[in-house]
Parts: sequence; structure tokens; C-alpha cells
Amino acid sequence: MKNIDRILVIGGCGFIGSHLVDKLLEKGYYVRILDNLDAQVHGNDRKIPDYLNNNAELIIGDIRNSEDVKKAIQDIDIIYNLAAAVGVGQSMYQIEHYIDVNTHGTSNLMDIIINNENCVKKIIVASSMSIYGEGAYYCENEDKIFFPKIRSVEHLKKHEWELKCPSCSKILKPLPTNEEKPLYSNSIYAQSKRHQEEITLLIGKTYNIPAVALRFFNVYGTRQALSNPYTGVCAIFSSRILNNKPPIIFEDGNQTRDFIYIDDIVQSLILAMQKKVANYKYYNVGTGTPISILKIAEILIDLIKPGIKPIIKNQFRKGDVRHCYPDISKIKQELNFSPKFNFQEGIKRVIPWIRSQKNIKDLLNQSLSELNRRGLTIE
Repeated sequence: MKNIDRILVIGGCGFIGSHLVDKLLEKGYYVRILDNLDAQVHGNDRKIPDYLNNNAELIIGDIRNSEDVKKAIQDIDIIYNLAAAVGVGQSMYQIEHYIDVNTHGTSNLMDIIINNENCVKKIIVASSMSIYGEGAYYCENEDKIFFPKIRSVEHLKKHEWELKCPSCSKILKPLPTNEEKPLYSNSIYAQSKRHQEEITLLIGKTYNIPAVALRFFNVYGTRQALSNPYTGVCAIFSSRILNNKPPIIFEDGNQTRDFIYIDDIVQSLILAMQKKVANYKYYNVGTGTPISILKIAEILIDLIKPGIKPIIKNQFRKGDVRHCYPDISKIKQELNFSPKFNFQEGIKRVIPWIRSQKNIKDLLNQSLSELNRRGLTIE
């Protein structure tokens, strides 16, 4: 991608976006940011974050606003669309908001690109592992791979957390999930992320604008909004621990995810821009190594405030999946992506920043009360 040096990062004031901005500026690109400074991420005063790189041009505006987008894409070669409302549980009762921000925001961006003169040559959109629903599973008795849909309420009420083979009832073994697994979105958030990915790739292919979708697994790192109870698990647990409160864990804590450090996410974003082979494709972005939610809590407690004991709720949130971690062979082979940090290594780089944060609000109980009130948790 020679002679491309003007880049727009939509959502560039946020957690992932700001780290990407730093790396792009370091590499010598001209960087413009479009961000609406959403209150749930940046606080009610919607203040420009102190960490934001002053060498980037900032446009305070909204991806849903056509005039803001038209202004932002002027003379831009590459667009990163990282704008999204985030949160599985919240999306199930703020349906219009999530569809508006994620689906309509992306459709507005693509509509403006194809109906207005511009020099956009590539678009990279942040997708999500949530679009898979449950991961892939294997039954040793049947010697067969399964792609289960959502777990039944009947089994969950009995605290039967693991998925079972529909033929022999043996507990299924989780497998790495590759990009060709059927997509079973279990939440409005997941559906809206799928919309973002599919709209971008479809319009990109139709109009010969190279587009790439990156399916991020669970991202952690500095600058993640610790006071946002709908952000990632690491941030939510950290805010609890900083406030001398125990992390709250659903089910039995043995559900697994893949956690990827922010520097590795930025690596994938840069590679997606640079590599022509990525055009019109979608990729998993993770480490490929599962870790239990209980283990995450224990590591964070040990590193921040030893002695706190997590609370295991033995409750279930509608929309949650049991196991999902990625097969990353496609992005490794095609883009030469190589994650540099396992969770233990990556989180140790984040802990000094977590400890330095002041006046972090723990709003988890408020969000859980809302889920309970709306029947989105199961005893």
C-alpha cells in the first residue's frame, strides 16, 4: 500500500482507537480522528482524554451524522471503523441505541463513501467474537464436531453449564473456533457487530473498495474504561478490586474465553491495512489460548489486592456463551500475525496503570440490578 498516508480512525479517542492512533503516528502517517466522546466511555463531561495524541487531528462528531462523516473522510486514504456501542447485556434492553450506533452508523459511513467523491482506498472494520455465539465443540463418543446454538434455560436452571452431545449426552469438548463456523448471534450487540462486518464487506466488494473485518476476541490493556460496567471483563473486575469489592462471576467460573493484549490488537490492525491479501476477508484476532473467567479474577486479585475472594453467583446471563476461543491459523498464515503476549505477560504490563487510576466508580451492581429487573439473569 504505497503512497497511502492519510488515515481516519473513527472511535480514535477510545481504548483501542487511541492505541492505534499512537502507532500510526509513530509510523509517520497523517491521522485524523472522528469521535463523539460517548459519555459511557469518557464520562458525563465528555472530556477529551488526557492520553490522546496531540499530533492527530480531532473532529468531534458522530458516525451517524452525515455532515460529520463527509467532513471526516475528506482527502482520506484509509478508514478504520472502530465506532461501536459495546455491551452484551445492555444491548438487550437498549435495542434501538445499539442498532442505531453500530448498524446505522456503519451503513451511514458506507452510504456516504459510495455516493460522494472521495479517495478512500481501504476500510478496516472492528468486528467481534460475539458473532459466533457458542464456539466449536467435539464429542469423543460420536467422533463428531458440533456447532451448538444457545443453551436451554431448562438446563441452566439446573446449573448444567456445559454443553452436551445431542446424540449421547456426553459433555462436549471445546475446540478452537475458526472463521467458517456458522454464526449464531445471541445478543443485539452480536447481531449489530455482524451487521457492521457484513455491510462493510458487501459494499466493499460491490464497489471494489478493499475492506477487511477483524473479529476481536476479549481485548484488555491500558486506557480501557474502568468505570464502564459494560466493557471488558478485565476492566470490570479491576474496578471492583480497586474499590475493595470482590469480582462477581456468573455460572461456576469455568467458562473460557481468549484474552488478547492491546498491542497485539494494534498489530493486527496495521497488518490488515498493509497486506493486500487481507482485502475482502475476515479474520479472528486472539491468542488462540483459552483461560477461565475464574482464573482471570484470581490473577487480577493477586496482582492488585491479594486477599479478596471472588463471588461465584451460579447465575446465568441471557446471551452468555460457555466456551469460545479462536483458531488463529488464518491470520497467522496470511498476514504473518503473531501475538506477542499471553495473558500473564500482558496483564503485568497493565497493572501499574490500573493501580494508578483514581476515583474509579464501581457501577456493576447498578447494571446487574437492571439485568435482574428485566429478567435477563437466570437463577
